[in-house]
Amino acid sequence: MGPARAPGLTAVTAPARPTTPVGRLTVLYDADCPLCVHVRHWLLRQRQLVPLDLVPAGSQRARQLFPDLDHAATLREITVIGDRGQVYRASAAWIVCLWALAEHRPRAHWLATPAGQPFARAAVLAAARWRDALKGPDCADGHCETPGPPG
Repeated sequence: MGPARAPGLTAVTAPARPTTPVGRLTVLYDADCPLCVHVRHWLLRQRQLVPLDLVPAGSQRARQLFPDLDHAATLREITVIGDRGQVYRASAAWIVCLWALAEHRPRAHWLATPAGQPFARAAVLAAARWRDALKGPDCADGHCETPGPPG
C-alpha cells in the first residue's frame, strides 16, 4: 500500500535531471528610445547565465516570434518573454533581465522580495518618466524621433 494522498492529487515523478524555469529570454525594447538602446547595449556586454535575445518591440521580427502578443503594449513598457511562454512586464521584466546576468542575479533575487520590489518599481517609473520627457507632442503612436543635440 502506497502513501496516503489528498483527494484529487496524483503522484508526480521527478524529472531525470533538474530543469530550469527559463532557458532563454527575449527582451522586447523600444529601438526609438535612447535609454532603451543604451540598456540593450549594456545587457549585451554582461555575462549572461540565461541567454538574452534583444528584439525591437513592435518590429516585424517581434510580430513573427510572438503573433498573439499585444505589440502596442510592448512599445509602452519593457516586455520579456521566456522560452516557455512566460511574459514579464514592467518591473518584473527588469528583474528577470537582471536575474539572467551573472553579476546581477543576487540583486535580482533581492529586488523580487517584498523589501526590494518598491525599489524595482521606482527604477522602472523613473526610466519611464525620463523616456516620456524625451518624447514630444508628436509621439502619440509610440514612435518618436530621438532629439538631436541642442543648437
